[in-house]
Amino acid sequence: MDCRYVIGVNELTFVEICIAEKPIHYQTHKKDFMKKLLILGISVLPLFSSAQLHLNLFGGLANYQGDLQEKPLTFQQANGAFGVGLTYDLSNHFGVRTGLMYGKVAADDKRNKNNVYNRNLNFESGIFEGNLMLEYNLFDLDEKRFTPYAFAGAAIYKFNPFTHDTLGNKIYLRPLSTEGQGLAAYPDKKPYKLTQFAIPFGGGIKIRLSDNVIIAYEIGLRKLNTDYLDDVSTSYVDETLLLAERGPRAVEISYRGDELKNGDPNYPLAGTLRGGEKQKDWYYFQGIHLSIGLNTGRLLGNKSSVDCPRRVL
Repeated sequence: MDCRYVIGVNELTFVEICIAEKPIHYQTHKKDFMKKLLILGISVLPLFSSAQLHLNLFGGLANYQGDLQEKPLTFQQANGAFGVGLTYDLSNHFGVRTGLMYGKVAADDKRNKNNVYNRNLNFESGIFEGNLMLEYNLFDLDEKRFTPYAFAGAAIYKFNPFTHDTLGNKIYLRPLSTEGQGLAAYPDKKPYKLTQFAIPFGGGIKIRLSDNVIIAYEIGLRKLNTDYLDDVSTSYVDETLLLAERGPRAVEISYRGDELKNGDPNYPLAGTLRGGEKQKDWYYFQGIHLSIGLNTGRLLGNKSSVDCPRRVL
């Protein structure tokens, strides 16, 4: 057997085609040809079966920054979050990533400084998000076991802030027009939409545990175009107008300082600041990101060769 010719399938995999020194019968030649064709097909297969597609699982915390939580990137008042998604590798550095996320954000003035404590406002909201992002790995994980990475893209999310009254009843805040949104007397204040777009971006550190498993810790921020994630933004409206159009429950929830032991029982004058509209709200996720390859090999990552096949008559 004389292995004279080498066919390069790619830069990492080669197949040697062996030619017999003596003439071979037609049928034997046909069998050898089919076997060599099979070997060639197997050697090309890694190009199409490499783990370009990954299943992503996320578990961690959700939090927000806004009028009821001014601290950025804090664990204070954080709640659980989880997500699932997919990543498709464009190369060893770039990938396209999409996913669904859910988390809960909440905050309470009772945990804030004294200058806003007397408002006695609080809120909770679930966050449902779908996103599409481009991801960049600084290092090639086929060469190193870890890499910093960053991502950015676009997202659509749904929220619906609510609170509880003194009896524990759940009350959604948007229908109450707590700052005059949608009231005839305030035509410039429009009701905020509960489904909106966000700009997600962030980064983290990845560590490869095996050929098909990567674990990471990441932080993902969401830049929003609303200041009403917490239903607090501008100023108090006229108590009489709010009572007339939305009823006593709206007045009760709009200002809750009278519920405190030493709180002011008087509803604030119209125009008194209730929040700060100059800065929009944010929400963010931080936690563990697990990526599992759905195919058998890594993208251009298997370094293997096929030995010269034995001659079988």
